[in-house]
Amino acid sequence: MTDSVPNITPNAHRGRRKGATGLASPNAPERLLERYRAARERRSVWESHWQECYDHALPNGQPFRGGGTPGERRVDRLFDGTAPDAVEQLAASLLAELTPPWSRWFGLQPGPSLPDGERDRVAPMLDRAAGIVQAHVDRSNFAVEIHQAFLDLVTVGTACLLMEEAPPGGASSLRFTAVPLAEAVLEEGADGRLDGTFRRSEATLAQIERRFPGAVLPDEVRERGAAEPDSRFPLVEAVLPDGLAYLWTVVLDSGLADPATLAEGRFAQSPFINFRWLKAPGETYGRSPVMKALPDIKTANKVVELVLKNASVAVTGIWQADDDGVLNPATIRLVPGTIIPKAVGSAGLTPLANPGRFDVSQLVLDDLRARIRHALLADRLGPLDQPRMTATEVVERSAEMARLLGATYGRLQAELLTPLVLRAVGILRRRGEIPDIAVDGRTVALQHRSPLAQAQAQRDVQATLRWLDTARQLGPDALAAVDVAATARWLGEAFGVPAKLVRAEAPHG
Repeated sequence: MTDSVPNITPNAHRGRRKGATGLASPNAPERLLERYRAARERRSVWESHWQECYDHALPNGQPFRGGGTPGERRVDRLFDGTAPDAVEQLAASLLAELTPPWSRWFGLQPGPSLPDGERDRVAPMLDRAAGIVQAHVDRSNFAVEIHQAFLDLVTVGTACLLMEEAPPGGASSLRFTAVPLAEAVLEEGADGRLDGTFRRSEATLAQIERRFPGAVLPDEVRERGAAEPDSRFPLVEAVLPDGLAYLWTVVLDSGLADPATLAEGRFAQSPFINFRWLKAPGETYGRSPVMKALPDIKTANKVVELVLKNASVAVTGIWQADDDGVLNPATIRLVPGTIIPKAVGSAGLTPLANPGRFDVSQLVLDDLRARIRHALLADRLGPLDQPRMTATEVVERSAEMARLLGATYGRLQAELLTPLVLRAVGILRRRGEIPDIAVDGRTVALQHRSPLAQAQAQRDVQATLRWLDTARQLGPDALAAVDVAATARWLGEAFGVPAKLVRAEAPHG
């Protein structure tokens, strides 16, 4: 079977297998749904908090209260755009620093268990294989979907990316989908990773039959689907760990009949890649920078709302008038060019004095916006003001970026980047597009080459170069202590140089 979790698309049923072990018992659908509902109940305490974050920082995200309507306006209660703008900037920075499109942000290199001669032989092959994997990622929709996942990550602290095997004949063998957190219910395994995933979706009868041909559907579902073709039936898709592999099961929970298993199978790696920004001890889901800044975000939104109300009062004014039978205050419209009749000798309309000024609001608002941008790193990871920077300034900025995102990058490297590359290698290896290699860290190692990964190595590189310069100044005796070939190989690894360009052992004369 193919190692993919299909979406509701034609030809996506490849790999469906009956008689799988584990969940394929008569009561498996009921047990799986019970486990799903228990996990969803544990998630429910987060939903109001997540919704507040979406309302104030990412209003176009899929809401948790109801399914929402595509294209509907969701910004009617949003008055200050500082947080949405900062979220966009931070997500774009993550994309550029972790997975820059059309750039080599990972590589494959010989592992430490290979002898030097074998390393020289396999290094070019591994470099070609990494180039093939990178090309498939670049030709897919990865850049679009990972950016949406980064928006969710920055806003609510947890994101889910579905990585599928695309049907044969496409430009890429990989296909990605940013799964809204409103659809995903996650479980944390014993090793601390989010390796259990439930996804609830809905489909019509025609979509179910097209996705799962041959599946036995309850008569009640077929009757409802035939009578009402637009009726949608709930599907619960589960990918749960089973030893070193993962079990995939799709259950139809129509409510019209007993739950029915539509498909099941096994995966070497989970197609759902779940990752977090920050994790608090004892919690399953992550926490985000928007959560930290949410009090300032809500306050700034309220201040702008009050400023706009005060501005409206300042423009139109507040008026009082005697109701003398000639002047009807209920019918007065304060617009330019209006002539308002009044009785002879009456005061007519009299403006009411404004009780105070609201100038202090600008000071408060400037401070709130600065704190929001600081919490979301917009003032530290944003574009450069000066077009030219010295080498020292570039190094210091890289070091500052590595310091700010170091802890988050470590978590994203373990929960996002490494599983993503391993699954891509597994899919392309099975398709025969790359050699049969195992990225286990011993024979073949994964090398991270993203700008942020290289920024973390800049200080070590600078220290090594300063040491070499000092040894050169001390004279020939000091230079004799330098293993030039080993130093060059180390610098090649630190700079992300392709392995085929680095000789494992210096040639003998």
